[in-house]
Amino acid sequence: MTRDLSAFKAYDIRGIFHEQVDATFMHVLAQAYTTHFKPKNMAIGYDARTSSEELADALSRGFQKLGVDVLCLGLCGTEMVYFATGKYQMDGGIMITASHNPKEYNGCKMVSRDSKPVGVGSGMEAIKKLMFDNGPFMHIKPELPDYKGKSTRIDIKKQFVSYLTSLLTETIHPDLKVVVNSGNGAAGPTITELAGNLPCQIEQIYAEPDGHFPNGVPNPLLPENRDDTTTAVLKTGADLGAAFDGDFDRCFFFDENGRFIEGYYIVGLLAEQILQKKPGAKIIHDPRLTWNTIEIVKNHGGIPVVSKTGHAFLKQSMRKHNAEYGGEMSAHHYFRDFWYCDTGILPLLLILELLSTSGKSFSELVNEAIARYPVSGEMNFSIRERPDRVIKEVENYFSDQSGSVMRLDGLSMEFDLWRFSLRASNTEPLLRLNVEARSNISLMESKRDRIIQIIKKFQ
Repeated sequence: MTRDLSAFKAYDIRGIFHEQVDATFMHVLAQAYTTHFKPKNMAIGYDARTSSEELADALSRGFQKLGVDVLCLGLCGTEMVYFATGKYQMDGGIMITASHNPKEYNGCKMVSRDSKPVGVGSGMEAIKKLMFDNGPFMHIKPELPDYKGKSTRIDIKKQFVSYLTSLLTETIHPDLKVVVNSGNGAAGPTITELAGNLPCQIEQIYAEPDGHFPNGVPNPLLPENRDDTTTAVLKTGADLGAAFDGDFDRCFFFDENGRFIEGYYIVGLLAEQILQKKPGAKIIHDPRLTWNTIEIVKNHGGIPVVSKTGHAFLKQSMRKHNAEYGGEMSAHHYFRDFWYCDTGILPLLLILELLSTSGKSFSELVNEAIARYPVSGEMNFSIRERPDRVIKEVENYFSDQSGSVMRLDGLSMEFDLWRFSLRASNTEPLLRLNVEARSNISLMESKRDRIIQIIKKFQ
């Protein structure tokens, strides 16, 4: 294990296997987590990466040596670790995953009791300090108990699917047809379990977990990773397509024409649906794209609340405001009834419920919002300068145009007819840009292109 702290992100750990993250790292992580949180039991799961089972085993043995009992979930999704931690009242949970990163990466997402996130401000700094302050091979020496913890393996797919389907209030129509692309990540086995519990038709592609990712890294945010889902939707005549990332805590949607639907518009659909079930609820959203969400929430009697981007921050806001639902344009969706955590499968179920009751096609449900608030899609830039310098240059350019400024997460500037968000990524060395406008795609594109010109001076 090297003294490389770059694997520690704002709300998870991600690094290259054998270079930044390895079995020793996980063993020491178990020591640090135990010292800080003092758990008596932990839930541990892992994704389909070739290194994940090895890392999960090292983590489990690290906890057991300190007398901590381990509930081994095996291959699963991050949301299943959240579920097990909350449902079975575990003292904490850790998912071995690098989410949508390339196959050579791995890491983990951590929660404490009640599935509360472990990130910056909620334990991540303390764990990093315990692991590294006294050298890269620090051996923390808590008082050792007289016994070793036991390990219990459990398959929770049935309980997990049963719980999520119990949250629906309407029957899903049996004539609906869905294409699900698991991307050879961890989702396939759970989707198979889900398909056996729904009346509609589910056709899977790339369902077999394979950490070599023979059909590309399961990251549907990349445009080049969407074609197979689009093709399958058109070929089968499906009513919608759904594509999951590697640890399936995010679900990305395609309409019946195979068109990829930006996560921003899904937030609006789900917010409206939740408010019909829970009138007057608070809805959390991130600051990158906001107008459509705010308008829908207010029009349906809800209360919109903005939060800093990132799952640890959204979850903290969810708990602070006791919100029913929170959504990010990056396809993380959080629910009060799911321990305020994010899940990729519940949004899929809710969209199926909506299609079953609305009498509209998926494209009809989103077309109005897309026309009303056209967006750029999130654009990522590698830069040679510090992000704050680039962000300041963009701010200075637009400072004389009477816009309002928000610095909750990077820079957001809002004008009468358009707005943008520019921020440094919490997980990757990138600058991220989002632009939206009011019913004027040409205006959005011109402002987008001008900001890109400024950013390119620093590349």
